[in-house]
Amino acid sequence: MRTVFIAGNWKMHKTRREAAALADALVKALSGEKKKIMLAPPFTALAAVAERLSGSGILLGAQNCAPEEQGAHTGEVSVLMLKDVGVRVVILGHSERRHIYREWDELINKKLRLAVQQGLEVVLCVGETQAEREQGVTNKVVGQQVHSGLAGVSEEQLAGVTIAYEPVWAIGTGKTATPSDADEVHRFIRSLLAEKYSSGAGERMVIQYGGSVKPGNAAELMAMPNIDGFLVGGASLAAESFVPIVQFDKGA
Repeated sequence: MRTVFIAGNWKMHKTRREAAALADALVKALSGEKKKIMLAPPFTALAAVAERLSGSGILLGAQNCAPEEQGAHTGEVSVLMLKDVGVRVVILGHSERRHIYREWDELINKKLRLAVQQGLEVVLCVGETQAEREQGVTNKVVGQQVHSGLAGVSEEQLAGVTIAYEPVWAIGTGKTATPSDADEVHRFIRSLLAEKYSSGAGERMVIQYGGSVKPGNAAELMAMPNIDGFLVGGASLAAESFVPIVQFDKGA
């Protein structure tokens, strides 16, 4: 049985004070929740949010990391620094990193292998653009991102990886893949993992959906057999919208 994993990616939002206030609200509202939950504030708010999450069971996540542990890398933040402030999970390969900041598959893979080696969990993001979907190459694009992202990762190490399918055209646009369309890609990802590792690896992999997830569509998406949770962007910026997503099964 796969664990439901719901994560909030706050992107470039929230000052330290704002982030701490939201973390406080979420800790209070989600007390006793059994699902796996992670919050990824901006780097500047990690320490403040870590204090609020202490003892809550909610994991602290980071939105990116450097491909090296230390050195002359101006502006970068290393996995050692992230671990030092209590980060447990790091998001890698998000479409904004791929398409705006031009991060390529090999770089994402280098970051992933380093993070896993250092004991951090990783959420590996994959997904196609609108043009790629219209061209009918969704599986080709997603397959390449999965294979390249996991290059050199053993089946044992795979236990520390979650995959998030985020169609680029649905991120922050209000558009959402239909539950059946999303589930089809999730099922395809499982088949890739079964081929690359084993049938068990494909079945065990937790695969999140991301892309304009909101309280109104969470339950319908989660009813699909291959969708195991969400990587939530905009709707994670307020307790009023994030809490009902987490509690999709309570009629909230």
